[in-house]
Amino acid sequence: MAFKPDSDESVYLRESVQTAAKILVVGHFAVGKTTFIGTMSEIPPLRTEEVMTRAGEGIDDLKGTTGKTTTTVAMDFGRLTLSEELVLYLFGTPGQQRFVQVWEDISRGALGALVLVDPERLDESFPVMDLVEHYGIPYTIAVNRFGDRPDHADEEIREALDLLPETPLVSCDARDQRSSANALITLVLYLQSRLN
Repeated sequence: MAFKPDSDESVYLRESVQTAAKILVVGHFAVGKTTFIGTMSEIPPLRTEEVMTRAGEGIDDLKGTTGKTTTTVAMDFGRLTLSEELVLYLFGTPGQQRFVQVWEDISRGALGALVLVDPERLDESFPVMDLVEHYGIPYTIAVNRFGDRPDHADEEIREALDLLPETPLVSCDARDQRSSANALITLVLYLQSRLN
């Protein structure tokens, strides 16, 4: 039996867990990936955020991002137990193009991807969607609806992103556990439907 300190036992997997699935949480820069994983993880999430410096000026476009001072430089990681036997490992990727090699390494073995998009910056989603499609990873689009932004109809977003009819599209707020859970459930159901 593995050593377990007297502190929080909830960080350890139950012995009954038989299946682990790797799920990517991807999206463009400053779309809410770190927040999403922090909201959904049952363990303290691993974060590799660093303070943004002057070196990133002109590289990281802060347009449409209010108060952003840090950025993920490697990955975010969280865990979510779905049942006595099944656990999801959530891997968040950096959103900037300069981290594509990190993205490629993290994507190996992923069962599926939740692609977070900002409805006000949809054009920034295309490079991420191209990567997911290039690696053949099934995905669901989750529109991260920030409370103070105007609403866009799902049909408009689906058309703007040129989604296939079978690609699931769901709305969420990465800060809200219930809507974030609904986005993950939509992805898991989509992945299950592809197995049948």
